[in-house]
Amino acid sequence: MSSIIAERMLNIKPSPILSITDKANQLKSKGLKCCIMSAGEPDFDIPEHIKQAAIAAINNGKNKYTSVSGTQELKEAIINKFEKDNGLTYKANQICVTVGAKQALYNLFMSTINDNDEVIIPAPYWASYVDMVAISGGKSVIIECKQENNFKLLPAPLEEKITSKTKWLMINSPNNPTGAVYTYDDLKDIAQVLLKYPHVNIVTDDIYEHIIYDDQKFFNIAQVEPKLYERVFIINGASKAYSMTGWRIGYIAGKSDVIDAVSTIQSQSTSNPNSIAQAATVAALNGNHDFLKERAEVFRKRRDMVIGKLQEIPGLSAFVPNGAFYLFISCNDLIGKCTKKGKLIANDLNFAEYLLDDYLVAVVPGVAFGMQNFIRISYAASEEQLSYGCDQITKACKSLYR
Repeated sequence: MSSIIAERMLNIKPSPILSITDKANQLKSKGLKCCIMSAGEPDFDIPEHIKQAAIAAINNGKNKYTSVSGTQELKEAIINKFEKDNGLTYKANQICVTVGAKQALYNLFMSTINDNDEVIIPAPYWASYVDMVAISGGKSVIIECKQENNFKLLPAPLEEKITSKTKWLMINSPNNPTGAVYTYDDLKDIAQVLLKYPHVNIVTDDIYEHIIYDDQKFFNIAQVEPKLYERVFIINGASKAYSMTGWRIGYIAGKSDVIDAVSTIQSQSTSNPNSIAQAATVAALNGNHDFLKERAEVFRKRRDMVIGKLQEIPGLSAFVPNGAFYLFISCNDLIGKCTKKGKLIANDLNFAEYLLDDYLVAVVPGVAFGMQNFIRISYAASEEQLSYGCDQITKACKSLYR
């Protein structure tokens, strides 16, 4: 008897990040002291002026359907944001507001990818990219970016992978899971390759744009190389910078005919994003942004604290990021060791399972991001929780033996 489940589901996996976090939350619900270092969610509260804008929207009756692609007020705020922050000019018909940045990317791939179109994705990558390409019928072409190159895509490997079937290049800076930040020169070098291949479009995931430190500056490839403007599509949203993860507001900017297609996909799936959340995002984008620098400094201090502790843990080696709030940590020196219970640590997945099952610390294995024998931890948590988590990881590593 044939299965009711579609064949496409054979190539799609549940988000490993959400699965691990769900398991950790289940352990916490049982009264266990579980340290969750897996979730990519800022622990800061939403700024008060954003809350008040949402309350005012409710009181003023802004609870009806909006335009599928978002309110005019929010589109104008997004247009102003691009002009102010990135020096990029867009019109309202070049913007679509979506149910989170994830839906923006999903809609883009669904509306542009034909069977066997290729999408170049530098690894390590955010876990959902590859599955979104698969859902859309495309083929992910992975380029492994080495730690000695700061996990960044270099021009030569990019050019080697471009074929006549290449439709998209994916860029994510600051990067999840590594926190690597592409500099102006990095993007200029990549742009010189892309200028040779006019059939290749670029999608940039800028969701961590405002979480950046160490005197680094954020650049988008469209501002670095204006000749690529027509081929660049920018994904962003309110979740990370403004701690509005549950509000589910993202947006995409780019060429108007593609944005029309993105909006059409949305019209037959979710329809418009939440009206109250849209009003709150207007306040977020138009309001005072002084708190962003303050929060970035808190993240930097947490990063330094955690790296200081990790340097004392045998078998682990952390890449020092300039943005986002993640550490990508090599556990290669622990592979082949055994736990006290006699279980072999054969790979990063085994190591992550060991940390959660035996020491109640939730991390994400590197295989979820296309790189083996790494783990990702999030330092979007209190110093107390991070310190406790690092202490538990220390105990776990010191308990392993050959």
